[in-house]
Amino acid sequence: MYKGIIIIFLSACVIMACKKDLGNYKYTVPSEPVLHGIADSTIAATVGDSLVISPLVTLADGNPSTDLTFDWDILVAEEARSDHYTGYPLRIVYNLKPMVRDAKITITDKRNGIKYFYKFKISGGTRFAKGATVLSIDKGVTRLSFIRPDSTVNPDLYHALHNDDLPANPVQLFAKPLAYQENSVEDYWVICKDPSKQSVIIDGSTMLRKRYFGEQFFNPPAAMETQVFNGAQGIPTGIVNGKLYLSITTTAPFAPDFGKFSSMQTGNYYLAPFYSRYNFFFAFDTIRHGFVTFDGGGNFMGSDYQVIGNAFNPADLGPGVLLYMQAIPSVSYAYYRAADGNVYEYTFTVQMANYDLRTILPTRKRVFKGAALLTAGSRWQRSAVDIFYFTSNDKIYRYNPVNEDLRPLDANFNGKKVTMLKLSTDGNTLTAGVEGSVVALDVSVGKNGSITGHVDGIPGAPVDIVSKN
Repeated sequence: MYKGIIIIFLSACVIMACKKDLGNYKYTVPSEPVLHGIADSTIAATVGDSLVISPLVTLADGNPSTDLTFDWDILVAEEARSDHYTGYPLRIVYNLKPMVRDAKITITDKRNGIKYFYKFKISGGTRFAKGATVLSIDKGVTRLSFIRPDSTVNPDLYHALHNDDLPANPVQLFAKPLAYQENSVEDYWVICKDPSKQSVIIDGSTMLRKRYFGEQFFNPPAAMETQVFNGAQGIPTGIVNGKLYLSITTTAPFAPDFGKFSSMQTGNYYLAPFYSRYNFFFAFDTIRHGFVTFDGGGNFMGSDYQVIGNAFNPADLGPGVLLYMQAIPSVSYAYYRAADGNVYEYTFTVQMANYDLRTILPTRKRVFKGAALLTAGSRWQRSAVDIFYFTSNDKIYRYNPVNEDLRPLDANFNGKKVTMLKLSTDGNTLTAGVEGSVVALDVSVGKNGSITGHVDGIPGAPVDIVSKN
């Protein structure tokens, strides 16, 4: 009897408890903050200038200024970190390298602890992000100038920023790329053959000097003749004092030692300032008067390759001077002034996809049809379809080695000597330099180098140019 009373009492309590608890299942969904005009968008920023991001934020049943907190994260991928900021609006001086970066806003509702995430991008640039940098020589003094997109010129910019002159005898303006990012510009290397003053490395974003060239080495040579540099595969290599130098890539790309040069690649050789880099290195040794190779690790292999064909001996062309060479995986060409006074055109194929089966196939040696037009200051360029351009005083010539078609371009430089040639990546525009100016020529299919534009105000005669679009 007592057990039955207890069961009835407990059942009644449960029923009453359930009836009382019905109201606990009535929830109100919290309002979500709405971010206007920034989510999934790209915001422009200028290095060194203030960056203020203040998107419109609404909250249906609350006050954004008191009920929400804001966290901002900008990804610095090259250093494996993020820059973190708090508060609203984001107000900082933007100081990251110019590139497009991923960023995120985290909004927290203080009333309930719920977090909301909004992604966007920041496109960082500088006033030097677009335009062209020109290296020139003016009455023996090296100048560095910048051409803005509207064609206005900042002449002699290096001296204006540093109250100092660059080294003498400029030979190359090398655009050192970001690690593993070919065609980018992290730094400009102003390469000069000046025994009394080091070449200079300039920040590609600010145009300020970062360091002197000796600091690019762990142990710089006591005497240093900087000759030519290459950024293939996004990693700089170069020829200094006739020796091949490779940069260190065993550390993280953002480490201080990444990209520095260690010791020269040892061997009995002295390289001409023309070389190609693929999964091996191909160059010309002025001691042997012939083509030499280095394996993928930079070990000097000399002329230890197989030769198939007898058009000429690639290991020994005889005494002379290499005027121009560009070796590529297909047909390659070299132009060589021999001791007999003739300029010879050498045609050959380099097969070294497998370095253990390295082979050179010499196919032709002949006197270069344009030999009489060449001068000590002739500049060369080669297109992807094997069309060559070279300068001869105040003229530029187009040469097709397949049929030996040789013709002057239409451009008239009014007697001014052409001191620079640079062919665009697509092969459609040839940029020439003459005293005081850079000139654009149309060399696209069916065109013969008519002038399509020019920029004046360059101090002296251009030597090299790097364009950033």
